[in-house]
Amino acid sequence: MASHAPFTDSDTADEAVRTTCDDASTCKRFATSKGYWTDPYIQYFVRQTGERKAPEINRGYYARVQGVNHLLDAFLKKTQCDCQVVNLGAGLDTTFWRLKAENTLPKKYFEVDFPMIVARKIHHIKTKPPLSKPLIETHSADSLLLDGHSLDSDRYCIIGTDLRDISSLEEKLRKFQINTELPTLFVSECVLVYMTPEQSSKLVHWAADTFHTAMFINYEQVNMADRFGQIMIENLLRRQCNLAGVDVCQSLDSQKERFLSTGWESVNALDMMTVYSLLPQDDISRIERLEFLDEKELLQQLLQHYSICWAVKDALSLGISQIGF
Repeated sequence: MASHAPFTDSDTADEAVRTTCDDASTCKRFATSKGYWTDPYIQYFVRQTGERKAPEINRGYYARVQGVNHLLDAFLKKTQCDCQVVNLGAGLDTTFWRLKAENTLPKKYFEVDFPMIVARKIHHIKTKPPLSKPLIETHSADSLLLDGHSLDSDRYCIIGTDLRDISSLEEKLRKFQINTELPTLFVSECVLVYMTPEQSSKLVHWAADTFHTAMFINYEQVNMADRFGQIMIENLLRRQCNLAGVDVCQSLDSQKERFLSTGWESVNALDMMTVYSLLPQDDISRIERLEFLDEKELLQQLLQHYSICWAVKDALSLGISQIGF
């Protein structure tokens, strides 16, 4: 069965995972072009809006972006931005630029992804002033530290490494001045599911072990044991994309257990249908008017198969365990 197939280090498997970065960016680009939310920066990473995406996909991405942003912004508020953010498997994410524009940047914003994706992102940043200017504005020195697979400035750092290699990850984060004493938010979206349960447990255990005040937001699949979940797995397998960590995606409880068993103090998890119902309803009404949705049941099924899980360690008693929807 798909859930027990091991994650191989083969180029094919990793390449298939890398293409999911393009999928997500293209879907976000399309949804923003339709007006679901505003992102003036994604156009510099993804030029074309691409082919039309179904309304339920657009609403799903809306829920994902708003849900993750809600928790992220709440963490920044609780810590008064005296913190750092580490986006694991960040892809072409534009959060740094949003926070800079909103004047809510953490002390430093780190991104980590495969070296190949990082090289592409750095190229976009270097060649597009709307992306490079905010970095330069937040940097004190004359030049940014830049090579093919990393870019470092005072407030933003992007690192190319494999998240399954914890020692390399830690070494590179330390090289670019991560501060383990500072409250730290980890974000991963559809990333842990591509690692074996053992690999993802090691990663979240390292985070809990290394940072005494921290929060970890994980967005990915859930309820994958049913027929709809099996179809999702089969569709991805056809593209050589193996969900190596799908065993952890059986239920909200199995999602929470990964964190509870690796040193996190408290954990919450909600499926995205619940998150969707808890988002500001005036904005939900607005986006539901953007496109006619024929199959409401399909949206419901889709949202019931994704979740947000957030885990907390609060040694400084900042009240981050109160963060929620």
